[in-house]
Amino acid sequence: MIRRVPRLSKGSRAGSAASLTELLGVKLPAVRLATLADALGKPLPTGHVHETVAALVDPADWSQVWLALAVLSGRLPDEAVVTRVAREAEFEPLGLAKAIVAQLPAGNAVRSVRVVSNVVVDVGNTAAATFTTGIQRVVRETVSRWLVAHDDIVPVAWTADFDAMRSLTRREAAAFGIEDPSLPIAAEDAELVVPWRAAMTTAELAAEPQRSTRMRALSRFSGNPSGSIAYDLVPIVAAETTATGMSDVFARHLAALRHNRRIATISHSVAREYEGWKSGLRAIGVAGPEIVGVPLPAVAGAVSDAALAEARESLMIASLPMVLVVGSHEPRKNHLPLLEAAERLWCEGMRFSLVFIGGRSWGGAEFAGRAEELVAAGRALQIVSGASDDLIWAAYRLARFTMFPSFYEGFGLPVAESLASGTPCLTSGFGSMKEIAEGGGALLVDAYSDDDIREKMRLLLTDDVLLQRLRAEAAARPTRTWDDYATDLWNELVEPLRAALPEYSA
Repeated sequence: MIRRVPRLSKGSRAGSAASLTELLGVKLPAVRLATLADALGKPLPTGHVHETVAALVDPADWSQVWLALAVLSGRLPDEAVVTRVAREAEFEPLGLAKAIVAQLPAGNAVRSVRVVSNVVVDVGNTAAATFTTGIQRVVRETVSRWLVAHDDIVPVAWTADFDAMRSLTRREAAAFGIEDPSLPIAAEDAELVVPWRAAMTTAELAAEPQRSTRMRALSRFSGNPSGSIAYDLVPIVAAETTATGMSDVFARHLAALRHNRRIATISHSVAREYEGWKSGLRAIGVAGPEIVGVPLPAVAGAVSDAALAEARESLMIASLPMVLVVGSHEPRKNHLPLLEAAERLWCEGMRFSLVFIGGRSWGGAEFAGRAEELVAAGRALQIVSGASDDLIWAAYRLARFTMFPSFYEGFGLPVAESLASGTPCLTSGFGSMKEIAEGGGALLVDAYSDDDIREKMRLLLTDDVLLQRLRAEAAARPTRTWDDYATDLWNELVEPLRAALPEYSA
């Protein structure tokens, strides 16, 4: 259900509210007081604005204080603001209105505010992006299916400074299969959105500091049962593989998640890691969210004969067997040892080609430099960036095997995709990668051992019997589609949040 602001005629609620705001000399849109009253299910009183707010909002109910701040200011408040305003209201009968008005930004009368209920899904980064990361792929595949299956979802993005949620633009909505000409073209024209009595769901990594701050207050004070998809704990358990400052940013993101009601992780491995994080919250007297593992699917994309022929022409070198590596060249992916293992085997006279598909990333300079040296030396090595989905899916099918010996993955999509394509994968023997490999078709390796990587690579290049056994295991793996994942995620994450809503009925 979407709470819509009623149309107001002259002399109605808007007229009364306008005269009140004039007394304060602030640009508070009259309709926002009406919106607040409507959300709280109360008639809008007449009189001085201080008395009006005091009559609408119970200062002892901090969720109402949060709502009043969000609606009247057009900004989602942080914890400090909610706490300060609520405490000030305890000492003066009309203090709540005064404290709220003090928080109103200049030029506040421009944008409309809509209060929405039921299911609100934060897709801000994914909606705005012009490229696709693994996380954004999960969000698009999942939320687009939710929008088809359920009619009570409101997808939202954020304002440029991350101080408020807003509705999507036409282009952003189109990324999720929504064609709605009534939506604005520019983000600046989108209405602001305030969740109230809503199942607040974050589908992506919401780690921007300002965004985390607002979400922490929302989860803690607003009364909206909140939940998130959790992808990994890389910046905490493998901080040395991330950019400087990321661990601090991510820690603040975790501070927001601790007030969630429920977290759904993309693998059972990550669920165990979040359970460890949750256990530490007892030290600060916080119970933490319920955590459930909902593993991502393993789906092989369709490949046409034309795409296969094009990939064979661009990727394969003569009749050499191709070894494929998919993923960005950041340190966590552990690509540099693959170059050294290949060079040792090439020096021994073994014949094969090595193809990396993925873009450069933070910390990838050493890998790039070494790859250039090997290419200059005439090695059968290719680095492909900006590859299309057709090229990637064709490459999976053309490869003799793939390699993915990452130090840490929340899931490891290239492992699952390789196996779903029927191609064996050499991957790390721990974490989510081992979890995926247990379904068959993969050979496990010690990602920290150059020798083991080289020898397992040699084995898959020379042992045809082993290779065929792994291919058969990969072909026999049970299928799990994006439809399956979207349904499971809805049932495990969103439905429990909806069940916690005051007016929920199954």
